Amino acid sequence: MELDAFSTVLLWGLVLGAVFGAVAAKTNFCVMGAVSDMVNIGDLGRFRSWLLAIALGISAVAVLEALSLVDMSLTVDNETSNPPYRMPMFVWPRYLLGGFLFGIGMTLGSGCGNKTAVRLGAGNLKSIVVLLCIAAGAYAMLLTDAFYLLFFQWMQPLAIDFTLMDIESQDLGALAAGLSGAGEPATWRWLLAALLSLLLLGWVFKSRAFRRDIDNLAAGLVAGVLIVGAWYVTAGPLGQTLLEEVDFMDQRPYAVGAQSLTFIAPTAHAVQYVEQGFSMTYATFGLAVLVGVILGSFLYALVRGEIRLEWFRRLDDFINHVVGGLLMGVGGILAMGCTVGQGMTGTSTLALGSFLAAASIVFGSALTMKFRYYRLLYEDASSVATLVTVLVDFRILPARFRKLEPL
Repeated sequence: MELDAFSTVLLWGLVLGAVFGAVAAKTNFCVMGAVSDMVNIGDLGRFRSWLLAIALGISAVAVLEALSLVDMSLTVDNETSNPPYRMPMFVWPRYLLGGFLFGIGMTLGSGCGNKTAVRLGAGNLKSIVVLLCIAAGAYAMLLTDAFYLLFFQWMQPLAIDFTLMDIESQDLGALAAGLSGAGEPATWRWLLAALLSLLLLGWVFKSRAFRRDIDNLAAGLVAGVLIVGAWYVTAGPLGQTLLEEVDFMDQRPYAVGAQSLTFIAPTAHAVQYVEQGFSMTYATFGLAVLVGVILGSFLYALVRGEIRLEWFRRLDDFINHVVGGLLMGVGGILAMGCTVGQGMTGTSTLALGSFLAAASIVFGSALTMKFRYYRLLYEDASSVATLVTVLVDFRILPARFRKLEPL
């Protein structure tokens, strides 16, 4: 029986997610872990893996767009993708604050949305609590008035409207063409994508240890390919067919259009899907990917005999994970993505906000790790003294402000 375009897109989401889940479980692909390795022991292996995926996404999307194999404007309700990474209204505070909150949250919650799904598939029951808290925060931000009441009213006046400069998008190609007054955005996208990819790949493969690390190499390569594959599924010929079908539907499916892997908004989609009585109208590509990751991780752990049930042993651990999950839900929607949704998917579109959000996520996570380690070492130190010391470590404050001895 031949599937319609909508069912085919969902099936592809499930398959791509399953591959991601299995590979992430096998290689221990985790951006929070990458930041932890970098901050605590100076190991850049997993961080290079993340950057490899980013470089592949940037270069491949540029090629697909140049060859007209994808149309990044394929959405029903938005002007660009879903979410609208390239929207011309550049609300910079949401990327900074949202990314920072998400970075704190993923550290307290022991991993980002993708890692939480991978751990759940392997039997980590703590991840159920984290995922539910992510969903609660994301649902409140995406499907209630929380975003408008808490953030939109004061952030919107600070936004930069690029259309006032005759720039139709916040992607780096459009910005370069508009600000320089020379060349076309498509040409600039080619050039900037090539330059960024080469710089990232040059730094990534500069490390001999990384070149010999099969797991990190495989993780970065597969993640990058999956990001691009999802774009092709939703923004290529199949995605175009789906939007043609949508025009004839009595009730349009929720959240269709050009999109790739992301893991925060889909948790809110899951709540909505249940609320609506499991109506297929509310089954989304992102939700299919999320389910696929859990399934892929489960199958890998089952085959390897590595399913291990784990629960909280202390109350403070439970509280940290609850707070972390809520911060990831709120921060992920505010920043329009997570370590995958913005860090890999968003950056592949060259959207300025995506780079800002990704950097803020890394900073928030790194700062939280340092803060927690200082508190473990200096139990009697005040939170203010600890924070000031961490900011000195990050060279945000001068060395004379240091309150505690270095770790």
